Amino acid sequence: MRVLLTGSAGFIGSEIGRQLDAAGDEVVRVDLMLPQAHGAASPPEGTHQLDVRDSAAVADGAVGPQWASLLHGIDAVCHQAAVVGAGVRVADLPAYAAHNDLGTAALLAAMHQSGVDRLVLASSMVVYGEGRYACPEHEEQVPPPRTVTALQGGDFDNHCPVCGSALDWQLVPESAVLDPRSSYAAAKLAQEHYTSAWVRQAGASAVALRYHNVYGPGMPRDTPYSGVAAMFRSSLERGQAPQVYEDGAQMRDFVHVSDVAAANVLALRAVVEGPGESFAAYNVCSGQPVGIADVARKVAQGSAHDLAPEITGGYRLGDVRHIVASPQRARAELGFTAQVSPEQGLREFATAPLRA
Repeated sequence: MRVLLTGSAGFIGSEIGRQLDAAGDEVVRVDLMLPQAHGAASPPEGTHQLDVRDSAAVADGAVGPQWASLLHGIDAVCHQAAVVGAGVRVADLPAYAAHNDLGTAALLAAMHQSGVDRLVLASSMVVYGEGRYACPEHEEQVPPPRTVTALQGGDFDNHCPVCGSALDWQLVPESAVLDPRSSYAAAKLAQEHYTSAWVRQAGASAVALRYHNVYGPGMPRDTPYSGVAAMFRSSLERGQAPQVYEDGAQMRDFVHVSDVAAANVLALRAVVEGPGESFAAYNVCSGQPVGIADVARKVAQGSAHDLAPEITGGYRLGDVRHIVASPQRARAELGFTAQVSPEQGLREFATAPLRA
């Protein structure tokens, strides 16, 4: 299998490339080397430093000559290139729209012109917005947004709109309503929509993988691309207790980067070997929910400074209370089951090599 891998020098892209190499597949690596992700680092050997936005001219859809050469003979594209992070500032909107939305649209146009009709897209759990909730008495409910007054008063739960009781979290399936609540989330959902439209128009086949909280060796340190586990680790390395927002009971799913890469390899084989004109989205998760305070404790237990987390009671507007994925569809249709448990992986992460 010959795969064009965008974002190949990134945290997840690097691991996907390693696993494809190990399986004997041919990998064509492309990465823009954005400074906010890579600093002043040079592209790894064999990496083509190109911008996906330049893959096809917006006006006429013509494929750039470098891209035409790279796409020649490709069986599938694995599209990891993106600007990531929460996108909490209004000023972030143009960057997300340019790199993620336009970049994906240009790449899809170039693929069509080059006769490449198989794609695996990196998506995210953020497309769901809030998670899925149920009231013990009134069953499944859609909670209203948490108010500033409630958050300031230390009431972090979502409440049943019928009786006011605290709602319990449930697993979120891929069929859940999509409700993006940040620039990044809007861009990820736009990428999925562009992809599904391309599938119909081009008679193509694609898979969108909705990553949950990815962590592991090679994760960036202290950048907008760092996840909360990396931030907890950085605090511990400074001899400081990890700072945990709200009450620490927020539930998430943490999935190891090696498992995320394995899901991509399975998805690539599925789209290459499967029928055309199909689009499917899958949660990529460990299937083992964990509270944020417990994440901090597990990282601390693997570090030289086993400090208990500090539950700050602080909050960030726009954060969701709970979001935990259902792994069922990916297991049934892709054959994907995560191999690294959060119990093992988060402790090992405390001393794993990170990127500067």
